[in-house]
Amino acid sequence: MTDETTPDAAETEDAPAVETAAVEAITEGVVEEAPVTEADPPAAEPSIADGLSIGSSAPADIAEMPRIAPTIRGKIDRFGTAIGTGRRKTSVARVRVKAGDGKLSVNGRSLDEYCGVERDRAMVMAPLVATDRVGKVDIWVRVNGGGTTGQTGAIVLGIARALQAKEPDLHHALSEKGFLTRDGRMVERKKYGYKKARKSFQFSKR
Repeated sequence: MTDETTPDAAETEDAPAVETAAVEAITEGVVEEAPVTEADPPAAEPSIADGLSIGSSAPADIAEMPRIAPTIRGKIDRFGTAIGTGRRKTSVARVRVKAGDGKLSVNGRSLDEYCGVERDRAMVMAPLVATDRVGKVDIWVRVNGGGTTGQTGAIVLGIARALQAKEPDLHHALSEKGFLTRDGRMVERKKYGYKKARKSFQFSKR
């Protein structure tokens, strides 16, 4: 019994050594890989994202779009006088502006005679004040239709358009103040069965 068990135990003890030797022999023929070092990474290929900047969807090297030239509503006649037409509600004002000493006439009368309200006079002079043209141009106005408020708004728009036609460089000064914007608000029309646009007649139950 003792002679039979002893060889088996010896074989069992030698088995791990044989396997280890076999593994070492196999690995000796394999080329070891080069150790990984912290070398410079390979240059990346250029991509579309390289030309983009944060917060924009267009390449940074693209030049800014050119400014669009403003639309000139007025015109210059053959005598060098600037002409502008202004409208507000049902009022229409035809304005002529030329170099002068600051004369302003509305339907053949002075501004103080035609506009009795100080607010209206200030509104008419506002485009001249914004462009520093008070006392430097003569203005002739012919306005009709509507009431005082409508005529004042029409005159302001007409003066602004005439100044823009005479000196296009004044466009930004006039546009920032809103003098070149046509006020499209109109009186709402009367409806059938109503006293006014929305006002009804008095209701009678009996």
